[in-house]
Amino acid sequence: METSLWVTLLTDIVAVAIGAFAGFKMASRENNRKAAEAQSQADVILKNAEMQAESIKKDRILEAKEKYLKLKTEFEEETNRKRQILTQNEGKLRQREQEINQMQQAARQKESELNNQRNSLEQQRNSLDQQRNHLNQQLETAKRKQEEAEKMLSEQVEQLEKIANLTAEQAREQLISTLKAEAESRASSYIKNIVEEAKLTATKEAKKVVIETIQRTATEHAIENCVSVFNIESDDIKGKVIGREGRNIRALEAATGVEIIVDDTPEAIIISGFDPVRREIARLSLHRLVQDGRIHPARIEEIVAKTRKNIEDEIIEIGERTVIDLGIHGLHPELIKMVGRMRFRSSYGQNLLQHSREVAKLCATMAAELGLNAKLAKRAGLLHDIGKVWPEEAELPHAILGMELAKKYKENAEVCNAIGAHHDEIEMTSMLSPIIQVCDAISGSRPGARREMMESYIKRLKELEELAQNFPGVQKCYAIQAGRELRVMVDAERVSDERAGALSFDISQKIEKEMQYPGQIKVTVIREMRSVAYAK
Repeated sequence: METSLWVTLLTDIVAVAIGAFAGFKMASRENNRKAAEAQSQADVILKNAEMQAESIKKDRILEAKEKYLKLKTEFEEETNRKRQILTQNEGKLRQREQEINQMQQAARQKESELNNQRNSLEQQRNSLDQQRNHLNQQLETAKRKQEEAEKMLSEQVEQLEKIANLTAEQAREQLISTLKAEAESRASSYIKNIVEEAKLTATKEAKKVVIETIQRTATEHAIENCVSVFNIESDDIKGKVIGREGRNIRALEAATGVEIIVDDTPEAIIISGFDPVRREIARLSLHRLVQDGRIHPARIEEIVAKTRKNIEDEIIEIGERTVIDLGIHGLHPELIKMVGRMRFRSSYGQNLLQHSREVAKLCATMAAELGLNAKLAKRAGLLHDIGKVWPEEAELPHAILGMELAKKYKENAEVCNAIGAHHDEIEMTSMLSPIIQVCDAISGSRPGARREMMESYIKRLKELEELAQNFPGVQKCYAIQAGRELRVMVDAERVSDERAGALSFDISQKIEKEMQYPGQIKVTVIREMRSVAYAK
């Protein structure tokens, strides 16, 4: 009984051991299978990671290459730009070097001429010395002959006194009275002949100097127009310039004060205005806007403001280039600026800067012919109409105003007198003054130089603008369409909508009373309200 129990117990233990061993084997196989699956998954993940790393590496390499190419392109562009600037500077330096060489050559030529003149004067002086010695010898001979003649005359006088029963004093008085009457008659005739001959000679010499001066000066006809043509590449740009419902062209006209004419003219936009500065500002602004491509009212106002500032810089550059070309040194910066402003001013249709340059060259030539200071004459010729470009209103004539400006900026007294006297408004006190007057007349009176109607037309438009500017609340006013329309911009805070209507009527009534004009003038008052705030 106990034996069977132990056998059963051993059997159970063996069975449990076998089951445990079988379970251990099965668990070991399951663990090996899971380990193999984990290893496989780890290999897949590692392979994917390697692929992603390779992809990221390629992307970074491509980005680096693109950045390198971009930096290389920017560097090449910057290098090309600097190379262009260097090329331009080299060209300017080369041009300046040529000008200096020309000036040196002219100076050497002038020095050679002076040496020749000096040698000629030396020869003349030697000749004069010889003539003086010869005259001294003749004078001594004449003195000896005079002594002999006086001795003979005293002997003859004694004989005549005995024969005529007259003393020498009485005979002398009769002879003197007779000779005096005869001498007065001959002297008056001789003086008259000398005066007539001097007049003929002076007139002939003056005509000779003027003709030679005119022949040595070559100029073109200098007629100014009131329109500028802005060329465009295609007619599609006209639509951008006009804008939606014409807002761009209205903004451009309001900002510049000119009239923009966009018609069927192929590849061209017409800019009309009597003021050359306004036309130039409008032309340059249009050029920048078309190049930029962004054309809208805010951009237009920004570009016009920048262009107006650039025009001021250009005026100074024009003045400096003019005085350098003419060889004038030591001119005050304000006078240089006013010389540059002459480029945008006309006198009877003749460009004022070209006229002043022409007068300066004529004055230098004529002064050299007359043996006067040519540099001073050229300086006075350039500045003679400086009073016409004074930006502020003045009641003085332009010649007197120009003289006052020249005095203010420490110019030579002869230059100041020449400027003030070239229209006979003050007395001439130097030889330069008539030269300036004559050369001004030569430049202005040559055929094709001026148009009288142009000056009166511009004067009428300026008076029209000044008349409207005097009303309270008016900010800006522009005369457009050849003076047939006056556009008045008013301050929205000072002028209400109701007052704007009354203001246009008041201006039109004042124009009717105070001005003479053909046809009718349209007065347009523009009131615009703007509110500006900044987000910071």
